[in-house]
Amino acid sequence: MPGPQERHFNSLSPHGFHRVVYRQWGDPGNPRVVVCVHGLTRNGRDFDALAAAIGDRFRVLCPDMPGRGDSDWLADPNDYALPAYLTALTALLAHAAVERCAWVGTSMGGLLGIVLAAQRNTPVVRLVVNDVGPVIESAALARIGSYVGADPQFESFAALEAHIRAVSAPFGALSDAQWETLARTTARQLPDGRWRLKYDPGIAVPFRVQATLKSDLWPLWDAISCPTLLLRGAESDLLAPATAAAMRTRGPKPDLIEFPGIGHAPMLLDAAQIAPVAAFLDAM
Repeated sequence: MPGPQERHFNSLSPHGFHRVVYRQWGDPGNPRVVVCVHGLTRNGRDFDALAAAIGDRFRVLCPDMPGRGDSDWLADPNDYALPAYLTALTALLAHAAVERCAWVGTSMGGLLGIVLAAQRNTPVVRLVVNDVGPVIESAALARIGSYVGADPQFESFAALEAHIRAVSAPFGALSDAQWETLARTTARQLPDGRWRLKYDPGIAVPFRVQATLKSDLWPLWDAISCPTLLLRGAESDLLAPATAAAMRTRGPKPDLIEFPGIGHAPMLLDAAQIAPVAAFLDAM
């Protein structure tokens, strides 16, 4: 199918307007819409494979959340938090004229999906939560906190790719081509020829504060009533087996699919991971 159309809109944070970029796959007039939202340091290009697989029957919207990918960095790093994210996502739905949608969210994107799906009159009618839940394990927060915001610079793209492979090893045994794609879509080259990661290191400022807080997200989970699918890497250090088991008995009581040999998080790059998500969305 044809590649995506890149679009953008302006969203508002406490310190001014900022540009949010998203990619739209499929027929712009298709009322069957899937919104795909990425994890903390990633961007909307993570869903290229999924969007290409389902774009013949859905309109797929893949935003770069503020401070990531091609979207603007926020003026104050303390604004990288729920209010700015939810405002941007609400603006996305308005800009794309979406009244109802399915939601696929990986890690941070899954948490944002949980928040939105729990609201009264939510536009979210089907929800895929990828390797995250109401309880986030402290070991995973410590692991992520060890690299997020470090802002390394690399003498070559190969060095940047090696870094991506190291910090993202829990993604599992990806092919060389998949690793290169994940690195390429998260890289930007500086005028002096060096390379850096394509996100604002300032996202680490509120992350480190939030990582020390014990938030109870179970009331949000219990408020969700739409059909829901829960994905988990069988070796995930972020979504514990006990939490996933509890999620199955509460709120939307989702089906659970675990992918062997994968940690945090399944990246939905190959047919084995895409197929169950596509089948769930096709029931929309």
